[in-house]
Amino acid sequence: MDRPNLRGCKVLVVEDEMMIAMLIEDMLEELGCEPIGPASKVERALELLASETIEIALLDVNLDGQATDAVAHELQRKGIPFVFATGYGATGVPKQHNDRTVLQKPFQKTDLATALSAAIDRQSDASHKRSQAL
Repeated sequence: MDRPNLRGCKVLVVEDEMMIAMLIEDMLEELGCEPIGPASKVERALELLASETIEIALLDVNLDGQATDAVAHELQRKGIPFVFATGYGATGVPKQHNDRTVLQKPFQKTDLATALSAAIDRQSDASHKRSQAL
């Protein structure tokens, strides 16, 4: 299940459950991506965003009781596409980000690939529309 737009893609993994983070990293590597992280705390995710080249992020909604809104805001500010991964489903996503792709936990590698590709495609479409409007 190789997606051309994922090969070599640097993916920030924001996940506090280490076993889940390891499974996600394995899936990403099988898809040809380069996992960055994982970040199990909001502060660490923000540090990685400031210091690493990130092309897309997989963002848990909740890190050990702490909402990841600040990470989502920074990703949006930088124009980096992201996908929420949550066991809560779309209802767990902050309202200001309800237009984002939501990946319901648990998920398979094909689901991950589809969600990441959709987020990248959506970001590309939005960027293309903005450039045409100028």
